[in-house]
Amino acid sequence: MKLRTPLPAPLRLSDFRLIAFDMDSTLIDLETVDALAEIAGCGAEVAALTEAAMRGEIADYKTSLRERVALLRGLPLSALQTVYDRLHLSPGAETLIATCQRAGLRVILLSGGFTFFTDRLRDRLRLDDTRSNVLEIEDGKLTGRMLAQPWGEVCDGEAKKDKLLECCRALGITPAQAIAVGDGANDLPMLGAAGLSVAYHGKPAVRAQAMVCIDEGGLDRLLDLFEDVG
Repeated sequence: MKLRTPLPAPLRLSDFRLIAFDMDSTLIDLETVDALAEIAGCGAEVAALTEAAMRGEIADYKTSLRERVALLRGLPLSALQTVYDRLHLSPGAETLIATCQRAGLRVILLSGGFTFFTDRLRDRLRLDDTRSNVLEIEDGKLTGRMLAQPWGEVCDGEAKKDKLLECCRALGITPAQAIAVGDGANDLPMLGAAGLSVAYHGKPAVRAQAMVCIDEGGLDRLLDLFEDVG
């Protein structure tokens, strides 16, 4: 674990009230849109677009995601369950989340992925809130489109940040009392808003800006920072 800048000492987990996780390649070990694309027969094309977006090489994340989702048109709903059954939580995820919950932190999941996965992870891990994208489904198949929600159609970096700040306001806390964990360029806005930003096996642009970089080991390495965690 590397610190990009000196952190206040002593650092206590109980001083924070909220932790926000990205999903794909952060809370879980794969990119769900890429896994769906493999089933649809366009895995290489979509994976290349995803990698470019996560590295910050595609300025318009919303258009990029729409293009990738369009390639999933005709995929049966059962493919979503196939991908869910295949994914694994990142090492240390359950330990970190359970420790945060015991310390009184709210835990939220903010993803450029899809509600099919975030809803199931929310229930599985007893998370407090989520924000992600809704895939449109007709006659048991993906249409290649996403549905608009009250806050917008695509959960990009700004939508993640907005949700983090919304949760802070609801809790009556400042963003300085929030932790954000992510790996890709679309996590940078929420990482920049949080009091403690963490790159988990992050892309270069994320590692350059996050306060803490976990390049080896699991998510629970973050707990090493806090003096009140035994």
